[in-house]
This record gives sequence, structure tokens and C-alpha cells, in this order.
Amino acid sequence: MIHEEYFKQLAQYWSQEMPFNKLLGLEVTQFNSQESTVSIKWHDKLIGNPEQRILHGGVTASALDLAGGVVAAANILSQLPELSPKIISQSLSRLSTIDLRTDFIRPGRGEIFIATAKIIRSGSKVAVARMEMHNENGVHIAFGTGTYMVG
Repeated sequence: MIHEEYFKQLAQYWSQEMPFNKLLGLEVTQFNSQESTVSIKWHDKLIGNPEQRILHGGVTASALDLAGGVVAAANILSQLPELSPKIISQSLSRLSTIDLRTDFIRPGRGEIFIATAKIIRSGSKVAVARMEMHNENGVHIAFGTGTYMVG
């Protein structure tokens, strides 16, 4: 099986099989070794401020963290000469968030929120990603930087 096929299976796993991601409705829509995209549709259960009806900041941070973690995982996996379920499991068992910084620019208003991430640096132990969140109209809501343990 080629890397892209494994990546497609991983995207489905992260979106549908991880309870927290599923609870929030986070969906990994695209990723490769350099960038990723995670989307989330508005739902009233995601309200952070009932008076303003805006997205909860924790949901924003979670979407950014998933986008950063996904691109970090893909970056590490793409460096391996071959992939198998066992190799993927071993490699991803070490993946964890070391540090996450989220800067909120505007209130989270919209119907669809898109978090994107790009790799800034990837080494044998640590990867760093830069993330952004926009709504469906391209309004910039937040950005962040994530540092991930990868090895």
C-alpha cells in the first residue's frame, strides 16, 4: 500500500474513531507531509459565548492542535521507506503535543471553520507546525504554533 492510501485511512481514523475529535465534529479533510486541513461545521453545542453565539476557544485550539499534529505525523511517516500498520502504530505511539500556543484574532463566527497547518521544522525528535483558522468566508479567526514530540 502506498503512503497516500495509508494517509487516507489515517484521516478517517482521526475523524471518526478518535472519540474527542468525533464529539467535536473535527474532520481531517486533507493532509500530506507539508500541510493539513481540518474542518468543523457549526453546531450549537460548540458555543463558547451564548450571548454572542461564537465558537468556544477550546474548540478552536483543539482544531488547530489536530491540524498541527496531523501534519507532524504525516511528515514523520513520509520519511519512512515503507509503511505498514505496525510501523505506523509504532511511529505514532510517540506523537504528542509538547506545546500549543493559540492566538485569537476575531470571534469565531461562521458556519464552517477550516484549520490549516504547515510544517515549520521537523527533526528526529520534535516537529513544529504553524496553524491558522478561517471561516468559510476566509475571515481569519485564530492562529497558533504547535510543537510535537515525534520520536
